[in-house]
Amino acid sequence: MTKHLLTIAGFAAVVALGGLSAASAQTAAPAKGAPKAAPAAPAAAATAAPAASGKELYAKAQFDILLKERLAAGQPDTPEMRNAIRDELNTRELLVREARRKGLDKNADVKAQMDLAAQTVLVRAQVADWAKANPISDAAMHKEYDTIKSQLGDKEYKVRHILVDKEDEAKEIVTALQKGEKFEKLAERSKDPGSKANGGDLDWNAPANFVKPFSDAMVKLEKGKFTAQPVQTQFGWHVIRLDDIREAKIPSFDEVKPQLTQRLQGQHLDEYFRDLRAKNNM
Repeated sequence: MTKHLLTIAGFAAVVALGGLSAASAQTAAPAKGAPKAAPAAPAAAATAAPAASGKELYAKAQFDILLKERLAAGQPDTPEMRNAIRDELNTRELLVREARRKGLDKNADVKAQMDLAAQTVLVRAQVADWAKANPISDAAMHKEYDTIKSQLGDKEYKVRHILVDKEDEAKEIVTALQKGEKFEKLAERSKDPGSKANGGDLDWNAPANFVKPFSDAMVKLEKGKFTAQPVQTQFGWHVIRLDDIREAKIPSFDEVKPQLTQRLQGQHLDEYFRDLRAKNNM
């Protein structure tokens, strides 16, 4: 059964930005991958006279961009790191010159990839510019926090379940429990791979973390009791047992403020993308 946890981990599950967010993520990848790639650059550049002699074949702006990316990725600012960037940029330029000499830049597929790469840079710049001009207010984040908090409720439930495909099978499990068989043993029949190995244990959750038929049945149970009638959801038929109840542990606003910012930025960007498409009759 799929769980949607809105504890600290759940708050951290932010809204995906679709293709555009993926593009933004991809632009961050070079910075993360650079520590692995950097050692190879000097070796390649060692065969090129311009790089070995200290000649710079690149624009300073390119050096500054890569330096900023490396530092943002956590690399220390050392002479060795700066030299690695210089060697990498020189090697890139030499390879570009070779590619152009062979006419590879005229290849249709290569041109299309170059266009997409340039588009990705512009997309990232536009998204960043729009987000800067449309910041998320504290009031909006507090409202979102209060909404999620109210959905979670003030109690958490430690619950187990056994999930099967057919009602008759679920009724057989209920009958076996009434005869004294162990819930944990019967849970081996569950089709939920995430909990069957742990005796059906779903750990602590707020009611909002489950689909409504499941949570409605769960909150009506007394501790140590199981559902006398199977509960149907879109996942199948459940036999549910409530192990314990406690006061909910909701993270403070300050703890989840970064995740709330990302969540709301994602929602606002989705609205911006939809408006942009609508304005262009798409």
